[in-house]
Parts: sequence; structure tokens; C-alpha cells
Amino acid sequence: MEQKKSSERLVFFTDAVVAIALTLLVLPLTELVPELIAEHRPALEAVTDNWPKIFSFLLSFVVIGRFWSVHHTIFEHVRSYSTALLRANFCWLLTIAVLPFPTELIGAYQTERFTAVFYLGTLLASSVASTALVVIVRRDPQVHGDAEPVSDAAFWNYVVSTAVFALAVVVALIKPGFGYYVLLLLLVPGRLVRWVLGRRPAR
Repeated sequence: MEQKKSSERLVFFTDAVVAIALTLLVLPLTELVPELIAEHRPALEAVTDNWPKIFSFLLSFVVIGRFWSVHHTIFEHVRSYSTALLRANFCWLLTIAVLPFPTELIGAYQTERFTAVFYLGTLLASSVASTALVVIVRRDPQVHGDAEPVSDAAFWNYVVSTAVFALAVVVALIKPGFGYYVLLLLLVPGRLVRWVLGRRPAR
């Protein structure tokens, strides 16, 4: 019972860090208001002259929301945590806590190679940490206990998603502005994995 409580505390702590990261994303936008007032500019320019910052905010908000949803799904299979799970979870939290920094950078330097690689590399690291969590949950019976096991389809969905982030980093190294559009492929992995697994012969 104590192990279960510890697992719940880990989830609550993780949720709090994610909530703080989401809040920090909007701070660069709120800082625009005093600048507009000081320069006697109309409020509309907060939007019309800052669309890259707004785009980066919305993109990162959606990405963090997706990562949190994935994390929540993973921990539905967790009954207690191990040292390996704890370390992987903190690695994942590090990527989430860092994300507001590259998010602000792409708002100002959207097409620069370093900025694109830094941002997409952070997303890749987060996806790798999520995949590591899934592997630990699948392999350690003390972690998953009597919970329903992570399905093969779900596992491969995490792997394919990580591959998409890796591809985005590679594309960003060649054409920085196109790296962000590779993220649209994240709409595909679930359907692709279901199609591939559906074609496998039954055992």
C-alpha cells in the first residue's frame, strides 16, 4: 500500500511540474503588454507583430499537452515505482521544464538552425524518456504489478513517434524551417502501427 501511495505522489509531483511549464510558456506574451504601453502602440500589434511568439506558444502548449497525455496513459499501468522508473521520469520532467526556453527562442529566431535543432532535440529527448518509461513498465513486474500490460501497439506507437522526432531533428539540420512541419507526421504513427500489427499472422 505504501508503494502505491509513493507512485501516486510521483504522479502528483509530475503533474505540478507540467502545469508550471505550461504557465511559463505564456510569460513572454504577457511581457509584451508593458512594452506596447511604453511605446504608445495599439493593443492589436501585440498579435499582428508577434505571430512567431504566438505560434511557438501554441505549438509548445499542444506538444506538452500531448506529452502529458502520453505520460498519464503510461502511469495507468504503474502500481509502484522502481529506481529506474524514477530516474526516467525525472529525465522526462527535465525536458518538460526546459521546453519554455527553446520555445521563447523559436519565437524570435524561428528559422535559425541552432534554434530549430535545440527545440526539436528537446522534444526528441522527451519522447526518448517516454519510451524508456514504457520499456521499464513492460519489463518490470514490480512496477506494473497486476495492472493491464502495455500493448504491443501502444509500445510501437511510442517508438515510431520517437523516430518522427528524430527525423525532425535531421531535417532541421538541413532545412531548419522544415523541421517543424515534420511534426505533422505524429498524426500518422497510430494508424501505421495498427495497420502493420493487423497484417501480422496470428500466433
